[in-house]
Amino acid sequence: MTLLSPGDVFPALTLTTTDGELTLPSAFDGDFGVVLFNRGAWCPYCTAQLRAFQRALPKLASVGARVAAVWVDDEATTKDFIEQHTIEFPIGYAADAAAVAEATGAFVNPDPIYLQSTGFVLDPNGKVLVSVYSSGAIGRLVPDDVVGMIRYLRVHQ
Repeated sequence: MTLLSPGDVFPALTLTTTDGELTLPSAFDGDFGVVLFNRGAWCPYCTAQLRAFQRALPKLASVGARVAAVWVDDEATTKDFIEQHTIEFPIGYAADAAAVAEATGAFVNPDPIYLQSTGFVLDPNGKVLVSVYSSGAIGRLVPDDVVGMIRYLRVHQ
């Protein structure tokens, strides 16, 4: 397991979503990408983070950024969560936590098995700009920081 650092190419992760499969980072199609690993629908911190990114989608779109989330919850739980919270970005469900951890360095809770909160901001070429790893419930990317960073990069590159 290797932590991803700025400049590393984000590994190809194929996600099963309620709309079919998609592969990151290519699904971001040349836009900036935000990848959020969450503990599950049961986690209030995860719910708050995903809802915050949902509310920020117009700001994220204005800077050319797209969002995808990943967790180990099943399809039914994911569908219910998406419907209840009106989430418009893809959430990959039933992720193999060990495989995701091996590819990205994410921390995994052993029992029950779930991914700890992890977030990445990717450049339009799929390279990591920021990686935020947490070994517990707190320590997460927030949308305003992502938008601000991308605006800064656009002005200063």
